[in-house]
Amino acid sequence: MAVSVTNYTVLSAMLFTIGIIGVLTRRNAIIVFMSIELMLNAGNLAFIAFSRAFGSVDGQIFVFFVLTVAAAEVAIGLALIVTIFRSKNTADIDDISTMRG
Repeated sequence: MAVSVTNYTVLSAMLFTIGIIGVLTRRNAIIVFMSIELMLNAGNLAFIAFSRAFGSVDGQIFVFFVLTVAAAEVAIGLALIVTIFRSKNTADIDDISTMRG
């Protein structure tokens, strides 16, 4: 029994929805970054599913570049969060949104 593209697309949509809910409802910066990564990976899953269905390698190449950019985003984002946490002693988005000394 083969898994169809529809199943992968539904799973990707569910993961993306969970990521959106995490970004919109959580106030911790680390959880927001994890939710953004979940949304990126949901998009990657859709790219891989359609790439496999259409027999093309273009989607897989695009996923490679998305993962590279996501890794850089995580490194820079976590560095910013650690720096802000050291100065403000909180990772709450509402408390660090003013960006004043």
